[in-house]
Amino acid sequence: MSAPILKERNKQVHEKGKAAFDLQCDRKSVAGSVSQRACVFCGSRVVLYPIADALHLVHGSIGCASYTWDIRGSVSSGPELHRLCFSTDLREKDVVYGGEKKLSAAVRELTAKHKPAAVFVYSTCIVGVIGDDVDSVCRKAEQELGIPVIPVHSAGFAGTKKDGYKAACTALNKIVGTDETGEISPLSINILGEFNLAGEAWIIKEYYRRMGIQVVSILTGDGRIPDIRKSHRASLNLVQCSGSLTTLAEHMEKEYGIPYKRVSYFGLEDVSKALYEVAGYFSDQDPLIMKRTADLVREEVETYLPALQECKRRLEGMKAAIYVGGAFKAFSLIRILRTLGVDVVLVGSQTGNRQDYEQLESMCDKGTVIVDDSNPMEMSHYIVEKDVDLFIGGVKERPMAFKLGVGFCDHNHERKTALAGFEGTLNFAREVCASALSPVWRFAPRRRNSL
Repeated sequence: MSAPILKERNKQVHEKGKAAFDLQCDRKSVAGSVSQRACVFCGSRVVLYPIADALHLVHGSIGCASYTWDIRGSVSSGPELHRLCFSTDLREKDVVYGGEKKLSAAVRELTAKHKPAAVFVYSTCIVGVIGDDVDSVCRKAEQELGIPVIPVHSAGFAGTKKDGYKAACTALNKIVGTDETGEISPLSINILGEFNLAGEAWIIKEYYRRMGIQVVSILTGDGRIPDIRKSHRASLNLVQCSGSLTTLAEHMEKEYGIPYKRVSYFGLEDVSKALYEVAGYFSDQDPLIMKRTADLVREEVETYLPALQECKRRLEGMKAAIYVGGAFKAFSLIRILRTLGVDVVLVGSQTGNRQDYEQLESMCDKGTVIVDDSNPMEMSHYIVEKDVDLFIGGVKERPMAFKLGVGFCDHNHERKTALAGFEGTLNFAREVCASALSPVWRFAPRRRNSL
């Protein structure tokens, strides 16, 4: 049976070895494809939401706030203000007469009650249609309240989730560079695109402490407005989730002269590489930093490698499918799964660009299917066709995997188990084993002929 690919999506699906690589991406989702992508508003929320001492106010219908409430499992070492959900709850009357007065009153009331370090005001589709002057409301509130009140222009229909990332970066630009007080070490970094879903930011931050490096700010996991304000004084930016905060890294390089490196903290290979790259960058200033880093990596690998090898013995020869938000995460997952003896036969992302997919194609084996902005029908077909044992994705893909009798590993932003760092690699391997090798699949035979 041929793959159920909509005609308009023919160029967004590629099987390595069948034809020359010409995958198209950065396109709007095709109507009728039930895309797994989220909207502009959701993209901005997932980036900014983890800033724990800020107040996040959704200017729009209550449904938008409900959909994105607690959207990331981001944990905080202090304030929990980000875990509360606020909305102006626009109704029919507000659509007719405008919601500016309602927004202004909400900002003042919430600020008086919660004393936030800053306020982010998210414009949704309704605001994009009725034309409320959110900038003006925020500007007046900021002058009156004495804290940053920042509009986030994120009408959902204005683009894709990637445009929401850009809207979030534009908002962060207004905070970065506003504090020149305090001492910053010459050996200092910002970590961009780490959201501290299950404490990963703390794991990574501890590695750098052991190396002798100061982490000025983490954007945005367990984030704090005062740290973000002085982040422009760090010596190096490390961009983990390439899709979400690259725009901010590029701005900081242009505006403040801070170079950035793309890194990954998933898997022994990529974690080690990230730490060594940072150590190499600062080696001229600290001749001993490379030795400290080598000692750290050796100690961690020796601790976790034996258990990983046992997982590999159990998983050898299995097949996996990967579908994640950003393509950069897929690179690391392919390498981790190879370490565990698992073959990747399907890989895709919601927000990858041409360069990302070219790199994915070079990493994959012949016959691997590569997809951009896929949909359940396509993925279900290839899971059956490629005889997949394990699906790695997010909450929207979980039901599909289970219905097809396939093990599932949640690698998205709702999970509660740390998967980053050396210890996270072992957590991931054990989760893969528990899911793919569960005896339950004996009672749920795969529906090979059901599609």
